[in-house]
Amino acid sequence: MISLTLGAYGIRYEDSIVEPLAGGLINRTWKITSGEQQFILQRINDKVFKKPYALAANIRMLQEYLTEHSPGYLFVAPIKNLDNEEIVYDKDEGYFRLFHFIKGSHTINVVSTTDQAFEAAFQFGKFTKLLSGFDASRLHFTIPDFHDLALRYHRFEDILVHGNGARIKRSEQLVADIKKHLYILTSFEKIQKSNFVMHRVIHHDTKISNVLFDDQGKGICVIDLDTVMSGYFISDVGDMMRTYLSPANEEETDFSKIEVRDNFFQAIVNGYVSCMGDELTAEEQGLIFYAGLFIIYMQAIRFLADYCNNDAYYGARYEDHNLVRAGNQICLLKKLEERGEVFQRVISDELKTRTRFFL
Repeated sequence: MISLTLGAYGIRYEDSIVEPLAGGLINRTWKITSGEQQFILQRINDKVFKKPYALAANIRMLQEYLTEHSPGYLFVAPIKNLDNEEIVYDKDEGYFRLFHFIKGSHTINVVSTTDQAFEAAFQFGKFTKLLSGFDASRLHFTIPDFHDLALRYHRFEDILVHGNGARIKRSEQLVADIKKHLYILTSFEKIQKSNFVMHRVIHHDTKISNVLFDDQGKGICVIDLDTVMSGYFISDVGDMMRTYLSPANEEETDFSKIEVRDNFFQAIVNGYVSCMGDELTAEEQGLIFYAGLFIIYMQAIRFLADYCNNDAYYGARYEDHNLVRAGNQICLLKKLEERGEVFQRVISDELKTRTRFFL
């Protein structure tokens, strides 16, 4: 399997060191060392990304734009094989692609410092800023309706009617919590109708592991571009808040460990606004805090819907896994809400006083 794939790039499997890499939740990944050269090989999960060639087309369009308009930016795109294609297809094993390994770079899985949060937010903001002149409507939707909160909520309502009755009964308190926060859905529906919240090139998966860092801890660029689609900036900012603010992640079962760290919030806002502050419309600037509410709320809905639908999407490692995950996210949502007044002042101060990085 790997030998045939590498052969498509003119790389001899027999002369290479192949190391599986852990950490990826969707695609399988290997590090390939062939003489002095190093590569990253990925198998695309075509159950999640049902149109692999649409992924390749998106990345190709963005690469062409950045090569012309921002040639100094490191854009990690697939290498073309001997047939001048970005993807190798094997009818038995699926779809593969190869990347150059960026020497002197590394990724991290958990945000442990405010500097890391700042660097990541800066890199995701820089990515969208550099692509502000690109027509986002040209991009294929690699996961249709990925961050459409209205659709997610309506599917949730349907599952509450047709799902597992015993599990729905067990979820009553969390269902009530979700319905108490319908103002988040109402705000999103207004965003969908607004002419001042822009469709932009958005990464949509801003966990810290999707940023390359150098040996000095500075961000280099963003990676894992499969979810790059047209979207709202709140998706990227919100996902950073969801995954960076609390030292306890979505798997934590002891909710007393869930907290929202003020200094990490400031680092996210500082980093993102440094690049995107002047790019955002006034209406978008007013949605920075909302971004965190939006993504956390949507994730709570998705976890609870999956629990009531017998764990059909996320799966579960134990009986109430997705029920616990949903409760975890509702707890995080409430903690963020409590800091609303303070965090709005942080945002206001940052927008007024931050020295912008013009790119």
